[in-house]
Order: sequence, then C-alpha cells, then structure tokens
Amino acid sequence: MEQLFSNTFGDTMIRFMICLFVNWFIVHFLYFKKAKRSDFYFTFVIISVAIFFLVYLMMGMDRGKATMGVGLGLFGIFSIMRYRTDSMPVREMTYLFVVVCLSVVHAMADNLGVDDQGKIIGTPLAELISIDVVIFAVIYVFELRLKVEASKLIQYDRVELIEPEKRQELIEDIEQRTGLKVTKIDVGAIDFLHDMVILRVHYEADGTADKEIDNKIKIKKSEYANI
Repeated sequence: MEQLFSNTFGDTMIRFMICLFVNWFIVHFLYFKKAKRSDFYFTFVIISVAIFFLVYLMMGMDRGKATMGVGLGLFGIFSIMRYRTDSMPVREMTYLFVVVCLSVVHAMADNLGVDDQGKIIGTPLAELISIDVVIFAVIYVFELRLKVEASKLIQYDRVELIEPEKRQELIEDIEQRTGLKVTKIDVGAIDFLHDMVILRVHYEADGTADKEIDNKIKIKKSEYANI
C-alpha cells in the first residue's frame, strides 16, 4: 500500500510551524501594535501560509532538479504582488515583502536533518531560526526608533497663511483645528477665486489614523499630483 505521506513531511510541518509562528509574531507584535489594521493582519498571515505550501509543492514536483533560481523567481513574483482594488501603503508593502521572504526561505529549506553518512541535508534548523531572529531584530530596532508619520490632504480656507514667512502660523492653525501634531506642510493648488488651497499635511501618528479613507476627498488628482 502506498504511503500517505512522504518521509520528509514531518520536517516540512516543523518548518511550516516555525514559519507561521515567526510571521505571526512579526505581524502581531511589530506591525499590528502600531497600525491596528486587522485587514492587513489577516492578509499577511494567510499569504504566509499559502506561499509556503505553494513554493514547497512546486519545488517538490522535480525536487532533484530544483534550483535556487526557481525559488528566487517565485520570490520576485510574490514580492511585487499587489491587490488591484486598493493601493497598499509603503509600510504594509514592506511587511508583505518580509512575510513572502520568510515563507519562501522556510519552504525551500528542504529535508532538515542528516543522511546515513552524516551529511547535512537541506538547511539546518539552527540556520533557519538564526535568520528569523536576525530579521525580527532588525525590524524591532527600526520600529522602536522610527516614528510613524502619516499625511492627509486638506482643503484649506486661509490662503493668506501659505506665505513662507507665515509657515509656523499655518502649522499652529492646522494643529489647533485638527488636533494633529504637524511635522511638515506642502502647498499644492491655489484657488484665489474661492479662497481655497490644497495642503498635504504630514503629522505624527500612532498608525491608527493612516488609512486610505482619510485621503479620499473630492479633488481632481491633477490638482495635487505634485504635492
């Protein structure tokens, strides 16, 4: 009777559990802690699972002839993957890139252990864990030290404050009216007929306010494309 599972399936599941735990840990404790975006939380975790098994099975179709080029090709395809419905912010794209990277690495680290002659087969478990620790440490350091900055497009009515010498007064007025901690303001299209100017306001955020809906106001893109 043909066996139900291959001899390496146990090692595969070990790598999968490690991969899933590491990706979840990064998403939950590093990304979600600031962003609070449950939609991307779901996306990152599910993509990590899907990519791991997809890469593993594709490598297993001709395991003897599989090369690193196959894995790198899949890595390149998935790393630039974007959904057509919504644009993904840069920070979210970075975390997607990390999730894809770790999933591919763990899926390609085939046949953990040693053969009958004592030769190491595939990537040792210690090396995988070391890679996971290094990636987590780098992300943690930068998340800890860098502030999250978001931006909003605002239709502003006090055109007289857009002069460079009144920039501080403009910032103070925006902060008072919006409650945001403004770091920089870029001036876009100016409409003197209606006493209105388009501003891109950059401000410090905890990640919860930087959502796509915040910037969806009825302004032609050509009016603020160069802001």
